[in-house]
Amino acid sequence: MTSKMAKPAPRAYEAVLQSIEAELRSGALKLGDQLPGERTLAERHGLSRASVRDAIRILDVLGVVRTSTGSGPNAGAVIVSQPASGLAAALRLHVATRQLTVGEIVQTRILLETGAAEAATIDPENEATRAKLDEAAELLELMDDPKLARADFHSLDARFHVLLSSLAGNAVIEAMMESLRLSISDYVAESIRSDEAWEPVADVLRGQHHGILAAVSAGEGKRASQLLREHIGWFYAETQR
Repeated sequence: MTSKMAKPAPRAYEAVLQSIEAELRSGALKLGDQLPGERTLAERHGLSRASVRDAIRILDVLGVVRTSTGSGPNAGAVIVSQPASGLAAALRLHVATRQLTVGEIVQTRILLETGAAEAATIDPENEATRAKLDEAAELLELMDDPKLARADFHSLDARFHVLLSSLAGNAVIEAMMESLRLSISDYVAESIRSDEAWEPVADVLRGQHHGILAAVSAGEGKRASQLLREHIGWFYAETQR
């Protein structure tokens, strides 16, 4: 009798995924390397080329490989590392199913951003830190333009927040922040429908952004964290009106 608790048989393409993961862990594969062709992988694992193709598509969606047609060193599937794209794709679909809510994504973003602000070490003598703070200031200058299109404002706003989070020096936080941003970008863009309603909201956001950057630049992590919490919470409340 077959046990009701028996595990489902693994899908054919999973053998390819597990093999590539093992090679990445061991260092046999590294960033920039090109995967063997479909025929080679199919023969190596005793699978059809269709199963290999499925595995490569999944790796592409996960941000582990980049695929391109043609010939040469950049053709085929090349190992990359773009974790935010894979996380964002999964989150977007689950938000669309309503198993994850926009409110929960926003709350997660608050937890990550406020934690990153408190964890950031601001050394004005550090060249990389100075470059990030200068870039953040340039983004705010662009957002201060009253003629800026709403879509461009949202794009710059997202870059600003991800950039500040990167000051914590934690690549996972940075990737998660980017994925959270991408997962609800459409909802944010559609949340305030008219330009007339958007203009006063944008004015408040600009002022909040400058206050946050000032606190971060001064190394006032707790102050920056509180301002971020108020900023994100305020904008989410505006989108629910």
